[in-house]
Amino acid sequence: MNIHHKKKFLSFLKFKRDFQKYGLEKARSYELILHWLSNRLSRSQFLVLSGILVGCTAGLAGVLLKTLVHNIHHFITTEVHFEYQILFYIIFPFLGIVLTVMIVMSIFKGQDRKGIGVILYEIAQNSSIVSSVKMYSQIIQSAITVGLGGSAGLESPIAVTGAAIGSNYARTYRLSYKERTLLLAAGATAGIASAFNAPIAGIMFAFEILLTGVVFTDFIPLVVAAVCGSLLSRVLLQEDVLFRFYTREAFNYKNLPYYFILGIFTGLYARYFVVISQKVEHFIKGLKMSPLRKAMFGGAVLSMLCVLFPPLFGEGYDTVKAFTNGNTHTIIENSFFRYFEIKNFTIIIFLILVLLLKAFATSFTIFSGGNGGNFAPSLFAGGTVGYLFAVICQQIGFDEVPVTNLVLVGMAGAMSGVMYAPLTAIFLIAESSFGYDLFIPLMIVAIISYLIAKWFSPISPELKSLADQGKIFTSKHDKNLLFSLKTEDFIDRYSQVIDEDAPITDLFGLVKNGNKNIFAVVNDDKKLRGILTLDDIRPYLFAEEKISATIIQIMKAPPAIIHPENQPLEILQTFDDTGVWNLPVVNDQNIFIGFISKSTILMSYRQLLKEYSD
Repeated sequence: MNIHHKKKFLSFLKFKRDFQKYGLEKARSYELILHWLSNRLSRSQFLVLSGILVGCTAGLAGVLLKTLVHNIHHFITTEVHFEYQILFYIIFPFLGIVLTVMIVMSIFKGQDRKGIGVILYEIAQNSSIVSSVKMYSQIIQSAITVGLGGSAGLESPIAVTGAAIGSNYARTYRLSYKERTLLLAAGATAGIASAFNAPIAGIMFAFEILLTGVVFTDFIPLVVAAVCGSLLSRVLLQEDVLFRFYTREAFNYKNLPYYFILGIFTGLYARYFVVISQKVEHFIKGLKMSPLRKAMFGGAVLSMLCVLFPPLFGEGYDTVKAFTNGNTHTIIENSFFRYFEIKNFTIIIFLILVLLLKAFATSFTIFSGGNGGNFAPSLFAGGTVGYLFAVICQQIGFDEVPVTNLVLVGMAGAMSGVMYAPLTAIFLIAESSFGYDLFIPLMIVAIISYLIAKWFSPISPELKSLADQGKIFTSKHDKNLLFSLKTEDFIDRYSQVIDEDAPITDLFGLVKNGNKNIFAVVNDDKKLRGILTLDDIRPYLFAEEKISATIIQIMKAPPAIIHPENQPLEILQTFDDTGVWNLPVVNDQNIFIGFISKSTILMSYRQLLKEYSD
C-alpha cells in the first residue's frame, strides 16, 4: 500500500470513528460532508465556510419574505380600484393580526416572543441557543401580519430568523459558545443585508446591537455572510422590491443648517415614537382580555387608521420612495384627503397626522399580537419628517431646499434615535442611496438624534427592562460576565442544619463529623431562624458549665438574607456591605435552601474571565 492510499485509508478510519462517536447514522448526506469537513479544515476555514452557508440560507429566507409581502402589497395598493382598497384596508390589517395570534396559539403553543430582544436574551442567558422553531415561525407570522397590512417592518423577524439559522447550524456541528454566537450574529447580519441590500449596514447592526459586550477577534464569517445575503438580494429580488433610492442632490456645505435642525426634529420624534410605544404596550397588557380579543381590538384600531391614512398600511417604503420621486400627490389621492383641494397646506396637515399616528399604528400592530419590528416604521417616519421639514422650509420662503437629501438623512436620524444604532443607520442609507458623499449630513443627523435619545434614556427603552434585570449584555463587559452566572449554581444545598430546640451536644456532633464552618438553625417547618459559625461555637466546646445551653440561646441573626432570584452582582454587593463570606439562601416562605459563598462566585467569575480572554 503506497503512502497516498495509506493516508486515504487512515482518513476513512477517522471519519468512521467520528461517524460512530457523534451518532450520525441518521444524518443527511450534506451533514455528513460538513461533519467530515469540520474535522479536516482548520477552525478559521470551517468558520468561513459556515459563514457562507449560514449567510446564503438566511439571505434566501429574507428574499422569500420580502417577495411574498411585496406581491401582496402590490395587489392591494396598485391592482385594486380605490373603492375596493378601502374595503381591503378595513379587512386585511384586522385579519393579519388576528390570524397571527391564532397561528401562535394553535401551532406554536403560545410562544410569541419576538423582536431583537429575543436574540440578545438567547446570547446572554441561553448560550446563544435559539429554538429551531424560530427558523420558520418568524417568517410565517410576519408574512401574515405585515403582508396583510400590519404597520410594522420585516427586518426584525428576518434578523431573528437568520439568528436561529446560525445558532442551529452551530449546534448541529457542535461548535463552542463563541463560535455559536458568531454564527448567530452572521445569520442575523445576512438577513439584514438581504432585506436592505446593504452588507456594511448588516455588519454594523451585528456590532452595534447584537454583539454589545461580546468580544470577538474573528469577524470574517460576519463579512462573508453579509456579502452572501446582499448578493442574493441583488440577484433574486426585483428592482421595485429593493430598498433603493436613485434620485438625490449633491451635498452642499451651505445646507448644513438644514441638517442640524433636522437632527433635532428626528431626535425628538424618535423619543415621541418610543414613548407612545411604551404607553400602548402598557395599555394593551393591562386589558383584561384574552390574546385573541386583544388581537381583534388592536386589529380594529389598525384598520381604522389605515382607512383614514393609507400610508400607514404595511412597511411604508413605497411612500418614502414617492417622496424622493416627487410623487407626493399620489399618496394623498389614495386617502379621503383626495376630496379636498390638494395644496401645500393640505400636504403639511396630512403628513403631520401620519407622523403622529404612525407610532400608534406600529405599536398596536406589534403589541396586540402581530409580528414585526421598528426598523421600517422608523425609516418611514424619518423620511416623512425629512420631507415635511423640506416642505415647511419651502413654504417659509427658503430657496434650493435639498428635499431628497432631507428625506434620506431623516430616515437615518429617526432610525438612529429609535433603534439606538447610529452607525447602522448611516451606512444603511449611504448604501441604499449610493450616497457616500452624504456621509457628513448623515453623520450629523444620526448622531444628533442618537444623543437626544441617549439624553432621555441611556439604554434603548425597548431593551431597558431586560438590561435592568441583567438578562441581556450591555457595553459594561465585567457586569455582562457576572450576569451570565446563575445564582442557582452557587448554592450549597448540602449545608449542615440543626433544629433550634436541639441540645448543644447535637451541634458538637455536627462539628465533629462534618466539614462545614457555618450552620443554619431552623425550626420544625425548616424555616430559617438564625446561623452559627465555628467562632460562635468555640467557647462552648471545652466549657462544661455551658454545655446546658440550647441552640436558640447561642444562635445569631444572619447579617443578610439571599433569595434565589437575586443576581450574582447583587449578591457580591451584599457580601461587600456585610463583610462576610457566607450567607444563607431562603425562598419566599423563609424556608432554608442552603448557603452561598463569596469565594465560589469569585472563582467562577475568574474562570469565565479567563475563557473570554483566550
